[in-house]
Amino acid sequence: MASRSAWRSAAPQLPLRLTVGAFFLNSGLEKRGADEATAEGLQQFAAATYPFLGKRDAQGFVRLLSAGELAIAATLLLPVVPTAVAGVALTAFSIGTLGLYLRTPGMRQEGSLRPTEQGTALAKDVWLLGIGASLIAKGVERR
Repeated sequence: MASRSAWRSAAPQLPLRLTVGAFFLNSGLEKRGADEATAEGLQQFAAATYPFLGKRDAQGFVRLLSAGELAIAATLLLPVVPTAVAGVALTAFSIGTLGLYLRTPGMRQEGSLRPTEQGTALAKDVWLLGIGASLIAKGVERR
């Protein structure tokens, strides 16, 4: 069992881990029941930037995406997972979604990093990158 000092040192990360973890839990659970049209849309969008993602069937892709989001939720929500590990999982996922943002036409204003209205949903993942990097830094700092 973790010592009190370990719990106290983890306390500042709890709001970040709980809020982002709950977000990923909800997103992963919602994708578990995705219908065929939703699955195909998600896969086509992702495969346009990352072609290897188009090699699976759409339902298999969404199951994999759902499982990934649920795994990230678990790393964030379970206090036994080290802060740096949770940060690495979150950072890796956010880098992937930011890649979609940067490479998909119509997500950014011409000649700018500023999002279009359509791109705002992906551009917000920069916050997840910042949270993930902060968790990594805090986890490394403690060691």
